Amino acid sequence: MPEELNVPIRSEADLVTARLRGRELAAALHFSSSELTLIATAISEVTRNILSYAGSGELDLRHVRRGQLEGVAIIARDRGPGIADLFAAMQDGFSTSGGLGLGLPGSKRLMDEFDVASEVGKGTTVTMTKWKM
Repeated sequence: MPEELNVPIRSEADLVTARLRGRELAAALHFSSSELTLIATAISEVTRNILSYAGSGELDLRHVRRGQLEGVAIIARDRGPGIADLFAAMQDGFSTSGGLGLGLPGSKRLMDEFDVASEVGKGTTVTMTKWKM
């Protein structure tokens, strides 16, 4: 398994590929089955946001190390409209698309580290990491 994978996101099929590649990378690092599910779910949420709000983007999946820790980092990028109110977008129930509004805050809860940077008119980058404990 390579240290880093890039998955272009342009369709629902790419969402499935991103989930699969993320699970494969995490499985190669011997994450538990429940952690594999958490990682795949977080990947689904951020990838669905790319498709819903930007139409396309990309996902980088990386094997990361910090001292004795190993983990999986997921970087989701798009060049969409950006998030006008990032604080509101991080609250459960906030949605501009009529969804449940659990995507970003739900992904944050599933991962150990989570950061989102967005600029209106330029796009959004979500960076999240799950550490193998």
